Amino acid sequence: MIQKKLTKLIGLKKTDFDLFVQNGQIKLQQTRLIPTLKTGHEMALTSIFLSTVRLVKEYRDGIFKSVKLSRAGKAFYYTEVTFNDISASRIDGLIIVVTKGVISDAVFFEMKNKNNGIDQKQIEDYLSISKSLKVNKLVTVSNEFVADSTHSPIKVKVPRNISLYHFSWTFLITKGRLLLFKNDLRIQDNDQVEIMSEALHYFESSESGICGFIQMKAGWKELAESIRAQKTLKQSDQYIEEAVLSWYEEEKDMALLLSRKLGVLVKSSSKNKESLKKDIKKLIKDNCINGELIIKNSVSDIKLIAEFERRIVSMAVKLTPPLDKGNKARITWIGKQLENCKKKNEILFSKLEKDLIVEANIKYAQANIKVKLSELDTLIELTKDKEIQEFRITLNRGFGVNFSSVKKFIVLIENMVLEYYEGIVQHVSTWTRPSPKIVNEELS
Repeated sequence: MIQKKLTKLIGLKKTDFDLFVQNGQIKLQQTRLIPTLKTGHEMALTSIFLSTVRLVKEYRDGIFKSVKLSRAGKAFYYTEVTFNDISASRIDGLIIVVTKGVISDAVFFEMKNKNNGIDQKQIEDYLSISKSLKVNKLVTVSNEFVADSTHSPIKVKVPRNISLYHFSWTFLITKGRLLLFKNDLRIQDNDQVEIMSEALHYFESSESGICGFIQMKAGWKELAESIRAQKTLKQSDQYIEEAVLSWYEEEKDMALLLSRKLGVLVKSSSKNKESLKKDIKKLIKDNCINGELIIKNSVSDIKLIAEFERRIVSMAVKLTPPLDKGNKARITWIGKQLENCKKKNEILFSKLEKDLIVEANIKYAQANIKVKLSELDTLIELTKDKEIQEFRITLNRGFGVNFSSVKKFIVLIENMVLEYYEGIVQHVSTWTRPSPKIVNEELS
């Protein structure tokens, strides 16, 4: 009997796929929630992750949605996959979706743990295999962070009809953690809750090889020191790009950190192909870089600024005061908002108080009027004959020499965002204009 050659996965009958496996043209392993592999091995991690996707419906729905994988059919999960007719390369993970006996969708996975980064040549090989087999999705997973799942830690040319995604392990853990909170997205089946909990216990163990974002790239330190030394910066300087990418990664890490604390998915500012160029230009011009944390139902997004020259990090939220009242009443209103923060957590507030700035956004003015919280009363005179249309509560914190530290910077900024949210953001609210009332006119 002459064996058929494997030329595609999408459009292949599942029975033919199984024959290719029997004939050895496709070599693979079934996923196992408890694999017989050494703890910390990348393939053990891959098997446990894909088994969790298979066994926990809500987690599966979230992952499938993230990579735009069809949920209309039955999914099959495999590890250590080799397509001998195509390449000798072994792919870490494969999910196929079968509809009416035919493979209708599929995705490849390349997984790394510990300090292992995504390898460019390896991904180029996998993209070639994907193209040959008409599989249009490839997912990489590692401890590396990216600003968005459509970005990659490596520079690689992706064929037009293939989507390359990247997830950090921290992101995948956060997706699981959010499903264990008591909210509308939580896992409904109690047994699946237990499976998710056990998988997360493994992922979060130091033995698994998973770690969060713990170090900025070397370019961050070089840029910070160059700006302090007043060196001329050029767009072609590779270390500036490294610094900006590190900021993107840390911004994403802060979003995931808050997500796990709040039980809702916090997003970092969106990035596109032009973002890197724009941020490098801004950094060279202004010696600072901006970011944003978007939190559903929060008083506002949190604006982030890292100033290299002053070695300061700023975090700010904006509040609309009662616009149906005068300036003095509006200033009294913002004072009461902050007084309420103090009542809620006096110890934490006292730690933040000296670094708090209140900014008044003046209608038609080019710049805000800023005062220290301790000098809030002076705003009355400073805004005389002006109209305050918005306030910003800003926390400015000097990092000193630690600003340029690739490790301490992360510790300081993550501690700062948690304190700022707990001490200020969660206790303030913005004014909303009351609903208009019906006026009963007297009959003439």
